[in-house]
Amino acid sequence: MPRSKSTPEAVPLHYVAHLSKDKKLQKIISGPLTELAIRKNICLKLIGSIMSQQLSTKVADVIYSRFLDLYGRREPTAQQILDTSPLTLRGIGLSNAKVTYVQNVAAFVIAEKLTDSKLKKMDNEEVIAYLTQIKGVGRWTVEMLLMFHLGRNDVFAMDDWGLQQAMIKLYKLDTEDKKVFRDQLRRITEKWSPYRSHACRYLWSWKDNTPDK
Repeated sequence: MPRSKSTPEAVPLHYVAHLSKDKKLQKIISGPLTELAIRKNICLKLIGSIMSQQLSTKVADVIYSRFLDLYGRREPTAQQILDTSPLTLRGIGLSNAKVTYVQNVAAFVIAEKLTDSKLKKMDNEEVIAYLTQIKGVGRWTVEMLLMFHLGRNDVFAMDDWGLQQAMIKLYKLDTEDKKVFRDQLRRITEKWSPYRSHACRYLWSWKDNTPDK
């Protein structure tokens, strides 16, 4: 999961003050966070996200490095990816399903003439609806893209297991009734808007650094 370390030299502290209104969340806010940057070649970042699904960060990094090796360590175009044989992509450690999904993204980029600027003009839900048309691209994957590559401040990834576990522990939530549980998550997180992305980062960091009892 991508995360940003705390730093005293960060974006304005509006989100710290706003999120601190939630007294439970306030307990885990350790200070300001690094800025959520807008990155280039977002479509390739989407492909990287697909490659990393259900893998440790270390393994995902190895596979992505092998992927770049196929193109002389340069970021490939969508056409280059589409022209790469499935057998070659399978050879770097991708499953058959992920090979298909990666090439689905490349084909979508070409067919839609998709650019970074096109995505930047869309709001969060528009980006999610647009990119989840691609088979193999789910809502969670696009939410990570929104946060960590499009620099969006107000995203909450409802289905992220780590966030769910952190909120269960912090808010003492009961998960027996899944609908009630999701309604509780929604009710709590709506109060964090328009800074839900930052709340997610605090929750991830807290969960990673809090030993299980």
